[in-house]
Amino acid sequence: MSAPHDFGPAARFALYYAPPRESAWWRAGSAWLGRDAESGETLLQPAIDEIDTIDTIGDAGGSLHALTRSPRRYGWHATLVPPFRLAADVTPEALFAAAQAWAQDRAAFEANVEAAMLGRFVALRPADPASETALRDLAAAALRALGSLRAVQTAAEIAKRLEAPLTPRQRAYVAEWGYPYVFDEFRFHMTLSDSLDYPALGAHLVNAWNAKMRAAGALPVCGAAIFVEPEPGAPFVLWQRVPFAKAAA
Repeated sequence: MSAPHDFGPAARFALYYAPPRESAWWRAGSAWLGRDAESGETLLQPAIDEIDTIDTIGDAGGSLHALTRSPRRYGWHATLVPPFRLAADVTPEALFAAAQAWAQDRAAFEANVEAAMLGRFVALRPADPASETALRDLAAAALRALGSLRAVQTAAEIAKRLEAPLTPRQRAYVAEWGYPYVFDEFRFHMTLSDSLDYPALGAHLVNAWNAKMRAAGALPVCGAAIFVEPEPGAPFVLWQRVPFAKAAA
């Protein structure tokens, strides 16, 4: 992807979980969204049987492409450290080095996951409490390791975050960490759809994904990845993978 010096001051960086490139999980998720965030390739999305028979999908148009506009821009991922601008004295190379140092102390593990509804979205979610806890702990460790590299939020950025209905704890997290859904508020998810108005359509997509991935086994969590939004509104690209140094326990 782009070299570090190509990123301007408005670029935002994020530490995401992304499945290994050679895994069925990466191939399937990228194809589902229609874009490989690492290669930049546009992919042919799978046909979802019977999607055209659902007659209450409004503007979705019966196409998986139309149902995945937002997650396609972000790429196939789960957020560990949400997008942020770098502090004035921090370079992309310094961020990469810090992420590598953090990954030196991390061990690979597997997580049991399944597609489910998360509010009005379809997303890949932990399938058991142990997986939920392991993934939440991973995100918390990443945020603590990299949080000091973030630029101070502008008043406009804070105000935009606070427009959402948030609890007092979530508002405090916005003030300290720039994002409300961290630590105990964190929910691991890999988004598979836009917001859906029709429960029947969401259930159909959940069933289609779970049937497709039934034989894939557990999700391999053996590294993270730095994604970059080069300029506001641009598609996120996977810039650097950050493998965990320790083997699975």
